[in-house]
Amino acid sequence: MSAAPRLVLGCALLLAAAVLLTVAVLGARGRLRRNPWAGVRTSRTLASDEAFTMANRVAAAPLGAAGLVALLGGVSLIVGGPAAVVWTVLLVATAGMLGLTGLGGAVGDRAAARVEAPTSGCAGTCAGCDLVAGCRPAADVPESPAQPA
Repeated sequence: MSAAPRLVLGCALLLAAAVLLTVAVLGARGRLRRNPWAGVRTSRTLASDEAFTMANRVAAAPLGAAGLVALLGGVSLIVGGPAAVVWTVLLVATAGMLGLTGLGGAVGDRAAARVEAPTSGCAGTCAGCDLVAGCRPAADVPESPAQPA
């Protein structure tokens, strides 16, 4: 592999390492807030702040390991070596990074499933455009008048 693609791929792995390690540190400290870009983002984790914090706290170790694998792979690619070694390092680092990231997401999602879901104040069905009544039990929802055929 020539120097230019090797350097670009090495820098891409270093960038991924920086992002993964940042998310892992913030998640482990409980400082990562719900956002549209980073962290374990599933329907369970986005259900509440508590679920998101718990998921990212649990996922911090695998994400940190993924960041370290990407860091080592990126440095190895930049340093260079024989073509067979460079390709092997690229494949192993990429597979390891993606596998550990997926593992972090899976364990984070499972942890979020254990967090109790927040309750909305609604015990029945929503009344739609009935803004005055708001949300009321299903038994209180008036039936619509029959339409003539």
